[in-house]
Amino acid sequence: MNTKTSKQTILNSEHYRTQESSHKTKIIDTSFRSSTLKDTNTSFTEATFNLSDYLAQRRYQVEAALEGSITSGYPEKLYESMRYSLMAGGKRLRPILCLASCELSGGALEMAMPTACALEMLHTMSLMHDDLPALDNDDYRRGKLTNHKVYGENIAILAGDALLPYAFEHIVVQTKGVPADRLLQVIAKLSHAVGARGLAGGQVADLESEKLQNLDLATLNFIHSHKTGALLEACVVSGALLVGANDEVLQRLSRYARNIGLAFQIIDDVLDITATKEQLGKTPGKDEKALKATYPSLLGIHESRFQAQKLIEEAKKELAPFERGLFLL
Repeated sequence: MNTKTSKQTILNSEHYRTQESSHKTKIIDTSFRSSTLKDTNTSFTEATFNLSDYLAQRRYQVEAALEGSITSGYPEKLYESMRYSLMAGGKRLRPILCLASCELSGGALEMAMPTACALEMLHTMSLMHDDLPALDNDDYRRGKLTNHKVYGENIAILAGDALLPYAFEHIVVQTKGVPADRLLQVIAKLSHAVGARGLAGGQVADLESEKLQNLDLATLNFIHSHKTGALLEACVVSGALLVGANDEVLQRLSRYARNIGLAFQIIDDVLDITATKEQLGKTPGKDEKALKATYPSLLGIHESRFQAQKLIEEAKKELAPFERGLFLL
């Protein structure tokens, strides 16, 4: 039920560069500007910050936490199916966004890691269901056979269903040192993001729009701000909620995330046309074959890239008041 390609963007930079390669569009590299409304303790300082190092370290930490998050059980096939998709790789950018948001707001990684893992569980659930024949009908995900091709449609559905509540349980059971009211705010935010007013609602609107000849830009924006953007916003905001960030910070992060989420989808649509299966790790050109409205089909590739750049610049403005920060997508 979610978009399925990896893209990286670091948005607090003096230099902005877009390049399409290896199943992602990168907007990278930076002289890392300091940024937060609060002080934050992080080993990645202004003088030493390196995007690749940060991504590699946080991804390693997320992978280690995910590895221990779901152990085997009975029925074995169900747990195997859950782990197959959860541990299938990827850039882990959604959980890393949560960790970065927590750091930005003055928190420690440990307090955000259970929520970061839960976000990856929710994202994985959405991909497992999105790949099913009833939805996008894809055979490959991250270069591997999709879950239903390995375990069957029935198990893939049930494994996705199992990951959904497990994610919330993981937050409640594993988070230490965070007041209960903040955990409730995070759970409410994540529930909204994957429900009828978020991911699920956006997916239904997407299905109903297939093969329509007169779909307008406003409807397309609605689809993707819900189908993709809602969960992405939850990733960014949840880390700050755990720390107890004030309304000004939360509103800036929400606006930042909404701009980035739409840019994310525009880039995904462009890559669906321009990238190869090897680069994407999934089947390219499926949107065009399904006669789905996309940003390139409405705006053209050049204008789509321009709009993505514009959204990213708007997102960067939301971070301008911070004294220290790192944000990537």
